[in-house]
Amino acid sequence: MAAARSRRLSLAAAPLVWLALTANAAAESERLDSIKDIVLAIHRCWRPPPADKAGPIDITVIVSFNRAGAILGHPRISYETQGATDNDRLQYRLAVMETLQRCTPLPFTESLGGAVAGRPFAIPFRNKKYPPRSQERRAWLLPKIL
Repeated sequence: MAAARSRRLSLAAAPLVWLALTANAAAESERLDSIKDIVLAIHRCWRPPPADKAGPIDITVIVSFNRAGAILGHPRISYETQGATDNDRLQYRLAVMETLQRCTPLPFTESLGGAVAGRPFAIPFRNKKYPPRSQERRAWLLPKIL
């Protein structure tokens, strides 16, 4: 009788164990493990100001993180498009700071957290559309082989 009850409990607990293992695996897969992952995670959170509030500009922020992925110190704007108005600059600065608040703390793996803790990142937010690079090769630039 006790063995049958134990077997029923273990069968009932099997889906819960599987759910816990898959949730843990999903959480591990969402953890950031490279510098590229950090930049991509921040860019996924980026919400530029609406076009009716500010014209598109490029802006770069310098930010550092601690081991846990939280912002360390104060982020600093290092670049803004030269011809931007004061309103454009203000709106984009607010959007960058809201992005950093919304995204952090970042889910670093233990190894990435130890590697990037305290190091500054220059993260660009580009809004202008740049023309694609031409794949054309000019014959006069190629070395002549005889």
